[in-house]
Amino acid sequence: MSSLNTDPLIPRPGEKTLRGVLERIIYYNDENNYCIGELKPDSKSPAITITGTLPQVQCGETLELLGQWVSHPVHGDQFKSREFRATLPSSTYGIRKYLGSGLVPGVGKTYAEKIVNHFGADTLSIIDENSGRLKEVPGIGQKRASQIKKAWDSQRSLRDVMVFLQTYGVSVSQCLRIVREYGTLAINVLKTDPYQVAREIDRIGFKTADRIAINLGFANDSKERLQAGILHAAQTLESEGHTGYSFDQLQAYSAELLEADAERIANFIRQLQDNKSLQQSPGSDLLQLPVAEFAERTSATALLRVHQAGSTLPAIKKESAVQWAQKKAGFTFAPEQSEALRTALNSKISILTGGPGTGKTTILRALVEILSAKKVNLILAAPTGRASQRMSQAARHPASTIHRLLRFDPAAGHFTTNETNPLKTDFVIIDEASMLDNRLANALFRAIPGHAHILLVGDVFQLPSVGCGNVLSDLITSSIFPVTRLQQIFRQGRGSRIVDIAHGILAGQAQAPYLSSDPSEIEPKYDFHFINKATPEDCIATVEALCKKWIPQWYPHSDPFMDVQVLAPMHRGVGGIANINLQLQKSLNPQKSSINLGATHFHKGDKVIQTRNNYDHNIYNGDLGRVSHILPDAGTLAVNFDGREIDLERIDLGDLQLAYGITIHKSQGSEFPVVIIPLLKQHFLLLQRNLLYTAITRGRKKVFIVGDPAAFAMAVNNTEATVRQTDLARKIRAEADL
Repeated sequence: MSSLNTDPLIPRPGEKTLRGVLERIIYYNDENNYCIGELKPDSKSPAITITGTLPQVQCGETLELLGQWVSHPVHGDQFKSREFRATLPSSTYGIRKYLGSGLVPGVGKTYAEKIVNHFGADTLSIIDENSGRLKEVPGIGQKRASQIKKAWDSQRSLRDVMVFLQTYGVSVSQCLRIVREYGTLAINVLKTDPYQVAREIDRIGFKTADRIAINLGFANDSKERLQAGILHAAQTLESEGHTGYSFDQLQAYSAELLEADAERIANFIRQLQDNKSLQQSPGSDLLQLPVAEFAERTSATALLRVHQAGSTLPAIKKESAVQWAQKKAGFTFAPEQSEALRTALNSKISILTGGPGTGKTTILRALVEILSAKKVNLILAAPTGRASQRMSQAARHPASTIHRLLRFDPAAGHFTTNETNPLKTDFVIIDEASMLDNRLANALFRAIPGHAHILLVGDVFQLPSVGCGNVLSDLITSSIFPVTRLQQIFRQGRGSRIVDIAHGILAGQAQAPYLSSDPSEIEPKYDFHFINKATPEDCIATVEALCKKWIPQWYPHSDPFMDVQVLAPMHRGVGGIANINLQLQKSLNPQKSSINLGATHFHKGDKVIQTRNNYDHNIYNGDLGRVSHILPDAGTLAVNFDGREIDLERIDLGDLQLAYGITIHKSQGSEFPVVIIPLLKQHFLLLQRNLLYTAITRGRKKVFIVGDPAAFAMAVNNTEATVRQTDLARKIRAEADL
């Protein structure tokens, strides 16, 4: 049987070699791969306690360890491993233990027994080289046999990659992503071009690839490193929201990042332009990565195609329609609301923007009722699941996420609804359009047929999209499409502290409102409260008390998990998301049984958020759910996402995070019955007016700010949000002039 790791072990002076079967794993830390286990040199010898960094070892494997004997004051003699080699088990006993350990999803102790009884000592070679024969085992069909083979290959690749990378400080979650992308080719890719990993895999940065490359002997000034570094610099600028950057900006940023000569960097930027790895549109001063340039260019073309085409809407008498909608609503629309309706009905593409309480929902509902009465084929969609649910409730019409609307095909790697297979619709309404990033907007606009109308609804004062681009603002800036700006607060907003404070923030009112010093002083009937807690420790203790004690007491019919959402500006620090999740998990959902991924422990009942689009499971970045059950031995769990229970394997867990607290950026497009916002001066790097405004407007019924009034003032007074460099508005104007 082949070894999982065949590199020879070279002992240092004083080191010993120990060989045996891993009987039991007592402790394992996913973050650093530190393991405490029991090893049996042979069937008759007593078990020996072993310790050391042993990535992804499994019970039943034969381990060859290089290290030293040490004496622990409590646990006695132990063998401390410095280096190891793992060999697949060859005895039927070892194979049963190996397969039955939960290593391969779909093979528990029962199936392990059946498989080993059938194939004996040849079991692992059968799985590895002739997995089709697994169907000979009663109860195993084609689907299960394929799953076993896939899981086997994935686990083997993961082990090989982790052993290969263990000296480079690469995390478990990063190894999982590398294996998911490259499978059995992972090590070959890493040895041939480690920078490819940074280019092609999300959340594995240039610095990680660079560390691997330098350890493999790549020179600091090699062509591969400098070109990869320039593209990484471009991607970093894109991750900050820009779709383009000047030559000088990219040159300076890259030279600093790579500690390289600026003129040498300039030469490589020109080479990347020559081979089309960087592009520059005619008439533009900005360099762009090809995907960003293509998305903006084809978005502009698609929008002008719709803008200039004829309409298939039935004849609608606009004034009569507005009067009819007012009668159905039971009140007279304000002039700007009526104008918004007329603009949407008259224009092929129009934009509606306004803050909370300005009547966007009234217009949306009235427009849907008018179009439905005329039997118009109508589509409503939003960027996130929660936003589409809220849109559906507000408009009283089915709404979808944009991803589901466009039907992503995981096998093909793209949306199947596109310009050659467009949406079957006459009118498309997109809510929360400020969330549209460059690429999603491009996929959407290309899929809309020329005869259709488009209404984009959003709030330009909110944070821009998480992904690069500033689509809603760019469309407004282009001055090609009519825009209705709602500014008056209508009666549905009067008396709401949330609405008043949100508009006060936009007006620059920096004094913290409705201050109290403790939750016991609060009158819970009001919808906004500010609890003064200046230190991070007091702030988080109060957030915990609100979640565990006060909110369930004040609002007994609310769900303390899914109705209450903590929103914070940043991840790190005592007042950051990581610590908030740790403290709230301990307080609200303490469990002994868990699945560990790095420093994160997932418990049954935990509130979690998906952080990456997973088209195989039809779950998307920002989807919230609760863990419905866990299988610690197998390293798998199931999450209930809005009534859909999704089984997730270990390789999927790197895209899952605890969500008792989430960042304000992640909350875009969502509303929650109760929002709690820790706000501290330690958040100063991210405190901006649009960030605070976005956080407060996420609360539908109640908002609690817990923190320092000085931090509130800092956020309101900071209007210098980074201006995103994009080229979409210019491309739209250029397309219109053709």
